[in-house]
Amino acid sequence: MNEASGDRPAHPSGWTGEPAQSTHGVGAARMKIERETHKLEKRLCREVGKAIVDFNMIEEGDKVMVCMSGGKDSYALLDILLKLQARAPIHFDLVAVNLDQKQPGFPEHVLPDYLTSTGVPFHIENEDTYSVVKKLIPEGKTTCSLCSRLRRGILYRVADELGCTKIALGHHRDDILQTLLLNMFFGGKMKSMPPKLVSDDGRHVVIRPLAYVAEKDTVRWAAHRNFPIIPCNLCGSQENLQRKQVGEMLRDWEKRFPGRVENMFNALQNVVPSHLLDSHLYDFRNARATGVASDDGDKAFDREEFSAPSPSLPGVQVVQLS
Repeated sequence: MNEASGDRPAHPSGWTGEPAQSTHGVGAARMKIERETHKLEKRLCREVGKAIVDFNMIEEGDKVMVCMSGGKDSYALLDILLKLQARAPIHFDLVAVNLDQKQPGFPEHVLPDYLTSTGVPFHIENEDTYSVVKKLIPEGKTTCSLCSRLRRGILYRVADELGCTKIALGHHRDDILQTLLLNMFFGGKMKSMPPKLVSDDGRHVVIRPLAYVAEKDTVRWAAHRNFPIIPCNLCGSQENLQRKQVGEMLRDWEKRFPGRVENMFNALQNVVPSHLLDSHLYDFRNARATGVASDDGDKAFDREEFSAPSPSLPGVQVVQLS
């Protein structure tokens, strides 16, 4: 593990320090690829570092358990955390953990081989949750809910056994927005994935360092780094999942209306409780005229000014959610 270094910057900006510039490149095309890759690496480090600082995700002396599924996002999460660990203004340890759920055909050598090559400490937990899920969930039904509950309980136990103070998951910006829309469309709640939360049992702190990262960037980074991706045969083959449909809708919006997805994400950080309807968040019953002007007052009848108004939200009609 990396030890605390006396020449590390004391300012939080140390989280977002730039990686070394590549000096290799033969030909204009090669140099262009290297420049774009360098920009991508800088952006990933900057966004992950900013999330860590904004939400105080990692503190001095933390031991962070990085949950590895074998998918592109968890590989990217570990890769970027290793880069930041080397130049962060604080000292923290990383341990990669994979839960081998005993899915048929799972290449159990892939992750250990990869993790060994990185030099990061790791632990493989073997637990046959696959058989449990297949036994309890009827054929054709969504397995994600039960699978995630079983996996979560096991990972909490492993975190205790390894003495980890934080549990890092690989959910990114698009996962957060998908969860928001799923809860709105099907759950009747304004609820998403928080970047940091205390676990159900009150004993663990769960963090999502990729909270500011767009999925397209983890796709590009995984391709550049040539991660040995392991497909999930349990839930990854369920093509009609509502989450997949919502993801397609978001991608369609972003393609046709660039910036819309980013604006939606920004809205999660600019909530105005007095202009919603939740009386638990705002005391509507006792709202009284005070005679004092307020910038947060009633502007419900003002015309909203948007920089790039869209005539409609066609994605809602185009994508059928069932």
